[in-house]
Amino acid sequence: MKFYNRENELKELATLYEQSNTSGRMTVLTGRRRVGKTILALESAKRHKHLYLFVSKKAESLLCQEFIEEIRRTFTIPVIGEIRHFKDIFTLLIELSRTEQITLIVDEFQDFFSINPAVYSEVQGIWDRNKARCKLNVIFIGSVHSLMYRIFQDEKEPLFGRADRIIFLKPFSIHSIFSVTSDFGHTDTQTLFDVYAITGGLPKYIELLAENNALPRHQMFDFMFRQFSPFLNEGKSLIIEEFGREYGTYFSILELIASGKTARSEIESVLDIHAGAYLTRLEGEYALIDRHKPINAKPGSRLQKYYICDNFLNFWFRFIYRNLSAIETGNFSYIREIVERDYSTWSGRILERYFHKLFAESGEYNRIGSYWERGNKNEIDLVAVNDIRKELVIGEIKVNKGRISLTELEKKAKNLIMDFQGYNIVFRALGLDDSADYLRDPRGSPPG
Repeated sequence: MKFYNRENELKELATLYEQSNTSGRMTVLTGRRRVGKTILALESAKRHKHLYLFVSKKAESLLCQEFIEEIRRTFTIPVIGEIRHFKDIFTLLIELSRTEQITLIVDEFQDFFSINPAVYSEVQGIWDRNKARCKLNVIFIGSVHSLMYRIFQDEKEPLFGRADRIIFLKPFSIHSIFSVTSDFGHTDTQTLFDVYAITGGLPKYIELLAENNALPRHQMFDFMFRQFSPFLNEGKSLIIEEFGREYGTYFSILELIASGKTARSEIESVLDIHAGAYLTRLEGEYALIDRHKPINAKPGSRLQKYYICDNFLNFWFRFIYRNLSAIETGNFSYIREIVERDYSTWSGRILERYFHKLFAESGEYNRIGSYWERGNKNEIDLVAVNDIRKELVIGEIKVNKGRISLTELEKKAKNLIMDFQGYNIVFRALGLDDSADYLRDPRGSPPG
């Protein structure tokens, strides 16, 4: 699949490369696995002299042997003696960069925690002594969010404050997903939405589906729910490293959130535990969940719900992890029946997020959210605010738009609009076909 999007990230990385001509630059590139960090780093460096080093979990001496071979392939220099430590590799590259500009990409940098944790303080010392006198543009890539946060953003750690940029790479925007699906011959909003709902915009997943002719939805399910499917163990392999031995409790919480138990009280009543500490870590340390409050909620309000940030993990916990017994016995027809039965209800909640993102991508609004009152009364799917122009959009979102009553919506919004006196208020009924209006491109037409 060709390289899509990432214009802003490429521009930022190009700026840092240019700046490294006068002194060293350090960039941290993080984000969940499959989001395209490595491809982005290599794309940014393809026109420059660069070196790519992957940190696999093996003895440091064996890792350094691999790195030396990579250095010999890129640079015509003799390497004298045996190098057994990464600090010596890093020092060698610093020395090489005194006379020529070099981009160094170190992938899965967080894995030095299990190889030799002293590497981080050693890199800090070498960098502090040499940054001003070298031309090294170093990009450290990492997929384990908790560890990368600890390495570069914990003030107690040696590399705290050393990075010139920390770039958290996000999944593709809806417009970018549409570019991919269109290139593979699917310009309809239904396929676009299904790809967004199931992959969350993760480039690797979109590539897998597109290049295996697994579009539209029924073909997606055929590809995902079968023997040897790359998706079946994906959720577990993605995040089990984050949690360690406590993964069972975290997985149970994520399964409940994916199935619609979004309040802390609901989670605690099912699991019979105090979930506060787990939810705090899932949100802050692991960045897997987030909480949302009514758009006009006061600071400190306890009126909040949790949701899984990642659409694919949401899908995986709802339909795969919840039915592992059937998957382990190879009963894929049973799983397909469950998915076909419940997908519409599950994706209805994702449709709200889909429109929130479309409104955000329009650049027309500074606040976008939803609204509800205690007891989940008067729920409103979409509230979009432009505080400069004093504009307020209040929307109801359903797969079947014909079931929406704007009269009822206006009644539910009675208390909400009291906080927006003087605003021009528009009430909207939104269905999937309406998303075409937000995908218009001046170079072409909206999807059919």
